[in-house]
Formats: sequence, C-alpha cells, structure tokens
Amino acid sequence: MKIPDNILQSVPKVLLHDHLDGGLRPSTIIDLARDAGYDKLPTHDPGELATWFHRGAGRGSLPLYLEGFAHTCGVMQTEQALERVAYEMIEDMHRDGVVYVETRFAPVFHTDRGLHWDNVVNAVLQGLERGRSKFGVEFGLILCAMRNMGLSQEMAELAVDYRERGVVGFDLAGEEGGFPPKKHVDAFHYIQRENFNITVHAGEAFGKESIWQAIQWCGAHRIGHATRLIEDIGLDKRNRRKIVRMGYLAQYVLDKRIPLEICLTSNVHTGAAKDIKSHPFGLLYKYKFRVTLNTDDRLMSDTTMTKEFKVAARAFRLGLEDLEKLTINAMKSAFQPYNKRIRLIYDVIKPGYAKARLRLAHTKRRAA
Repeated sequence: MKIPDNILQSVPKVLLHDHLDGGLRPSTIIDLARDAGYDKLPTHDPGELATWFHRGAGRGSLPLYLEGFAHTCGVMQTEQALERVAYEMIEDMHRDGVVYVETRFAPVFHTDRGLHWDNVVNAVLQGLERGRSKFGVEFGLILCAMRNMGLSQEMAELAVDYRERGVVGFDLAGEEGGFPPKKHVDAFHYIQRENFNITVHAGEAFGKESIWQAIQWCGAHRIGHATRLIEDIGLDKRNRRKIVRMGYLAQYVLDKRIPLEICLTSNVHTGAAKDIKSHPFGLLYKYKFRVTLNTDDRLMSDTTMTKEFKVAARAFRLGLEDLEKLTINAMKSAFQPYNKRIRLIYDVIKPGYAKARLRLAHTKRRAA
C-alpha cells in the first residue's frame, strides 16, 4: 500500500542539504525586488516566476541550474531581506514536517550593497532564531566557500567565529569542473585544527575523483550529492541492481559510514542522474551506505522534503520503516552534539513514526 500523502506530510523529517538562497518563496522575491528597486526579474507574477525558476533549473546542466541564483541573491542584499528569508524558511520547514534543518549559503554573494560578512551572518541567524522560537524547528547554519573564488580561508574563519551562535559547519560549493576541492586545502586544514564540521559538494557534476579529494584531502565528514560514487562500483551486467565489485573509495565510504547528502530531484535537473529510477540512491541504500534524502534547492527544483519522500517511496518501494531509517541516518549525521541528536531521535523522530504507523494501520483497516 502506498503511503498516503497526509501521512508523508506529517512524519518527522531531517534535512541536511538545503540552500537558503535556493528556497525563497516567489512572492517574497517579488516583494524584496520591489523594496530594493531590483528590476531584473523576468516577471512579477508569483506563479509565472515560480514556473520560470522551475523551467530554468530543469535543463540538465549544473551551470544552467545555478543561473537562477542571480535573482535570489540579487534580492538578498539587506539585513531585513536576509532575516525574512531565513524566518520564512523555518516556517516552510514546519509546514513540511521538518524537525531539524541545516541550511547553507555563501555570505560573499550578499555584500553588493555594502553589508559586511558579519552583518550577513547575523541577519540570517536572527531570522533562523526567530523562526525556531515560533515554530519549534531546530536548525544549524552552514557557511559555504565557492570553488571559483579565493576566499575559502576567510569563510572558514568566519564559520568558526560563529560556531557558538548557530553556525555548525563549513562547505565548499559551486561548479566542480576545473575547481577541485584540493585547491582549498588550507581552509579545510584550518577547520580540522579547530575540531569543526566539514561537508563538501562533490561527485555531482564531476567524477569520483572529486569525492576522493573531498574526503582524503579536505577531511569531509559528509559529502553533498556524491552521485558519481557509482563510478567506483561494479554492477552485474545482467542485474544492474546487484553489486559485484567495490572500489577502494566506495568501500571506504561504506566502511567509515560517511553520510551522503542525496538530492534526487535536483540531481535529475542538473543532469547528474538520468532519471529518478536510475539514480544510484536505490543501490546505495540497498547496500547499507549511510544515505540521506534532501531538497537541495526547493524553489529551483519545485520540491519539499515531503515530495522527496514521495518520489523515493514510489521509485524505490520504500515503506515507513525505510523513511524512518533514512531520517535517523540524517539525524545521526547532523552537525550537532551527540546528546542533542539522541534527544531528537528518541523524543521526536521515533515517537513520530510510531504514531504514523498507527495511522497507516488504521487506514489499511478502513480500506480492507
């Protein structure tokens, strides 16, 4: 029996890979553009604008996918705008059943009107805190350095400076081709010396070498996307759902329980996967890799965690037990202290899924 949409909506969810500037509400973009005198939007109709972002993102290319960020970042140039976007993100998470979210962004893209990086980070944290106070959604903020920019050391130091105020980790994002992680190794070594948390976008638009560098050169604790890890896995020629050989990298990722931040819908949109059913997620989950489900960019990919759960459940025949396991995988992998992770697992996630199972059983009895 398929899991009803209302139950999928209600189950507790944990989101580790979400871009703050990739999840704005279209109506908010229009409001902020009007307030800031930003005149580059293709339309001022919310429905048409949403369609424009969705259509632009689904062209099978990461560089093309990223084009829409010029507009979202373009309207996120004041403290008021940044705080509003962060607050609304938490509200949207609450509506989607998310109980813990790690959102990420690159402060360097929000200084066009004179804001200092500290102003940017403080404004976002204020919005997140205000959202947590009202909606009860726990959060962590990840600061991104960009592959094609030379400020990774500064971003790493900024992340550590704010570790007591809500920043939980450091990331490297942006186009992979021609910008390998190892070029930013000094910033990652600094993060490691500070005993801080590292996630790296790798294996989305470039091969398994990018994942290897992220782990072995940069010390990544998690990998964003990791779709191309399949290149290090040998499949049976007659049964493509059966692994016959694992390379040293894939075996290392499996053995060390390195979490993989999988983004199904986004990966299809960027061309990292041909379609949902052929996405490596199903194989990786079957063979016990620590995979998690994520949204990546909710606006661009027209998605939510509920939608990602629905897509995964249908494509890979997942039940509530599987979704609970994926949620616990994510919470175990969150950049939070051990005691907080355990509390959320046993006080929020497990009771939430127990309740959902009772509702599903009741639905089955009524349908019988």
